[in-house]
Amino acid sequence: MSPLAKVQSILSKPYMPAVFFLSGVTYDTLTLTRIDRLQDNLLLLIYLLLLGVLIVLTGRLGIQPSPDREQLTSLSPFTSWMLRMRPYFPMAVQFLLGGLFSAYAVFYSRSATLTSTGIFFALLVVLLVGNEFLRDRLSNLRLLVSLYAVVCFAFFTFFLPVMTGFMNTAIFLVGAGLSVAVTLRVVQLIYRNNPDRSKREAIGVTVPAFALIGLLVGFYFLNWIPPVPLALKFGGIYHEVKKAGDQFELTFEKKWYQVWKRSDDTFLANEPIYCFTAVFAPVALNTTVYPHWYFRPNSSKPFTHADKIPIKISGGREGGYRTYTFKQRLDPGEWRVDVETEDGRIIGRVSVVVAEGEGTGATSRSFLY
Repeated sequence: MSPLAKVQSILSKPYMPAVFFLSGVTYDTLTLTRIDRLQDNLLLLIYLLLLGVLIVLTGRLGIQPSPDREQLTSLSPFTSWMLRMRPYFPMAVQFLLGGLFSAYAVFYSRSATLTSTGIFFALLVVLLVGNEFLRDRLSNLRLLVSLYAVVCFAFFTFFLPVMTGFMNTAIFLVGAGLSVAVTLRVVQLIYRNNPDRSKREAIGVTVPAFALIGLLVGFYFLNWIPPVPLALKFGGIYHEVKKAGDQFELTFEKKWYQVWKRSDDTFLANEPIYCFTAVFAPVALNTTVYPHWYFRPNSSKPFTHADKIPIKISGGREGGYRTYTFKQRLDPGEWRVDVETEDGRIIGRVSVVVAEGEGTGATSRSFLY
């Protein structure tokens, strides 16, 4: 068997799509280090551009088998090449969608929490996995345009704050508007001067895409979209936080067998308590975050507001902008600190149980962050 035949035989194995999928996600996880990295954003822009071009070509040419040789010789070299390539459009579209959804899953996972902000991230994961089974459907224009609207929306949601240095509702709505404009332009290019397509069909293709964008805008106002590009790099509860040069010394208690413990999860009611957080923001972004303290006496009660403290942060530091809030003489019960954006989305959460009693016999430890 020739080397080429061996390679083709390996690639035809039923488990190879799963191998390629996991390899691609792993590669993106390791290489997509910062959401404000210019090279990564340029690559995603190129993917979006190529995907738009392929959707337009699919709409105008279809994916039928290539014409016979005699028909191809009467056409220009470029047109002839395009017609030969069109059966492979679905594979190229699937590759580009997979690359975009994989990158988005990595970026959004760093800002998502186990709260309502994880809903949009979960949608991206579903689309990432579902894309592996869509190849036979990627000639359907309604599906293609709708998926294109989603990938444009997910891109502009974090790209505009990175580029402008602002993160608010107005910037988000501008991003949604750009997603609408780009999607509409793709549809126009498909149906312009195209006798094989009708205006009614164009409306049927456009409406679901715009409805999806409208639904995702609703997600934003429900606080269901992670607050990208912000991300909680580190957070914990401590007995003491003090500056040590250009670092912070964090003191907590742990017993000898608690090897991996890095913060306190229980606290005595008569002791001062510190909540330390490090929030990553892109270089150009300066914004305000709010450590929001909540309290409930026991698990049968809902959490209620206790305190909310505005803190201005600036971006650029790899480990995140470090800050802390301080409380003392807390009531016994369950406490949590939600680090929130100005529009109320949760960047991260730190929890602790405050109890009455004496010391636990744990040893004080500290480390620098």
